[in-house]
Amino acid sequence: MADAPSGKHQIVIFGSKRVQNEILSALLEREVSAQCSFISDTNIPMRAEGNGKMLVLLDCSHREVEKVLAGIAQKDLYIALFNVYPGSGVEERAVSMGVRGIFYERDSCEQFLKGIRAIQRGELWLSRDILARCIGTRRFRETGSRNHAHPLLTQRELEILSIVVCGATNEEIADKLFISPHTVKTHIYNIFKKINVPNRLQAALWVSRNLGAS
Repeated sequence: MADAPSGKHQIVIFGSKRVQNEILSALLEREVSAQCSFISDTNIPMRAEGNGKMLVLLDCSHREVEKVLAGIAQKDLYIALFNVYPGSGVEERAVSMGVRGIFYERDSCEQFLKGIRAIQRGELWLSRDILARCIGTRRFRETGSRNHAHPLLTQRELEILSIVVCGATNEEIADKLFISPHTVKTHIYNIFKKINVPNRLQAALWVSRNLGAS
């Protein structure tokens, strides 16, 4: 991989479709100002050069993708899956392993680029349904204090958290759950206090860090 300017985002595309990856690499370099490279083996760099953050895009049509994901999970990388087949069932396991974004075969180029930019900003690009399913069926790892786990979130708080981290406003949450915006605001205040975060972005990152297998 060639040297990247300090602080510039770096993207590594892992997959066996060389022509597709060349086109995708050129698109990302042009549209999101990132230095891109692509590889077809499992020798993925574990960290970005300079001060930037490395995003690894794993092609889910590649037969080695599960092996690669297992090998790089929990590293200091942003990881996203693309060419995911709807209904494949990989989403929950991927999220529990730290994947920050999931792109499906049917996604448009516009959706793909929007998601890449969101991940580069440190956000998650996961559907509301996936987050709700993951949060509803898994527990959170103990983090922070060595002797104290995060206080238990109620079922309603877990439900609201799964919607919050997808970018919904208080009004949208209230409409979806048939409660008042004031009640939503109270729930969000309690959630943020329990997980010790100041805002929605940090809540999304907390979910990404702490969502683990039950």
